[in-house]
Amino acid sequence: MPQPLEKLKATLTQSPLDWVAIIPGSTLKYLTGLSFHLMERPIVAFFSAAGKPALVAPEFECTQIKNPAEWQLFPWTDEEGVDGAFAACCTALGLDGARIGVESLSMRVREYRLLRTFAPKAAIETADALIRELRIAKTDAEIASMQSAVNLAEQVLAETLPLIKIGMTETELAAELLVKLLRGGSETLPFEPLVQTGITGSSPHAAPGNRPLAPGDLLIVDFGARVDGYVSDITRTFAVAEISPRAAEIYRAVLAANRAGRAAARPGMLAEDVDAAARAEIERAGFGAYFTHRTGHGIGLDAHEPPFMVAGDTTILRPGMAFTVEPGIYLPEFGGVRIEDDLVITPDRARSLTTFDRELQVVAA
Repeated sequence: MPQPLEKLKATLTQSPLDWVAIIPGSTLKYLTGLSFHLMERPIVAFFSAAGKPALVAPEFECTQIKNPAEWQLFPWTDEEGVDGAFAACCTALGLDGARIGVESLSMRVREYRLLRTFAPKAAIETADALIRELRIAKTDAEIASMQSAVNLAEQVLAETLPLIKIGMTETELAAELLVKLLRGGSETLPFEPLVQTGITGSSPHAAPGNRPLAPGDLLIVDFGARVDGYVSDITRTFAVAEISPRAAEIYRAVLAANRAGRAAARPGMLAEDVDAAARAEIERAGFGAYFTHRTGHGIGLDAHEPPFMVAGDTTILRPGMAFTVEPGIYLPEFGGVRIEDDLVITPDRARSLTTFDRELQVVAA
């Protein structure tokens, strides 16, 4: 299996792009294993189909390069500033007049302006489709890391449920999850845990607050772990102390949608087909207006990456693609339900990396 950097070089031989410019983030880590803090000091790596990659970075960050002979390095110090190193890099690589691809969701104005200043004749274009194709199908090793991240998250959830008590706040419960994740070996988290109770749960991305758990609440817990750089993302909804008929009705609809979405995911299907299958169940139950987001998103080094389970995404699912299935219903003045699983496409089906019980459980009874 070619290494990511070799895959990129091979792809660039068939691309109109001369160079790809990448700033710190998941793609740079994917290609090189390098992790830099994205702060006020500009760092840009340049890759082409042939020759050595180049790196403009603070001098002290260049010490991360294990084999300097394999790179063209343009270090700079805080006293010197970045301009001289960036100008030298642009001249050495012949970037003025070149076609340079960047990631549209991550390239910052700071680095973009440096390119415009020191390579004013360069054509700066999006490399999103190229990077997407490199990363969208995971290797067995990547999937194994995601499975480890899933296992850790599910272990933490199982350990946390018995600690839930009436009167505990959303923030207190989120803190329990956070501490257990880090103690269990998670690296930096893919996102801060979402804990939503009662009417707070009617907003899918509401941050944990000081609302205490009360009998009759629905409790949404959405969180994940990171292992070897790769993430998990799981959501389960619980009933606090008791299950009302209304809560049970909503939960049944979401569970049916989750099952339908997982069943629709297999090689050859379109990403949007997964969304359509899940959405049909919620519409059939009469809650279509309250399913306000896509059914899922890809996972890997990022918590959200292609493909996306939504109408209009016609990506053909193929082995190695990993993504979530997470339908939900969100009722104003009542609360919400979401059930989220992590799936990977295999040669003949979709396999769920998550196995935590999907039936409605009562906590703090």
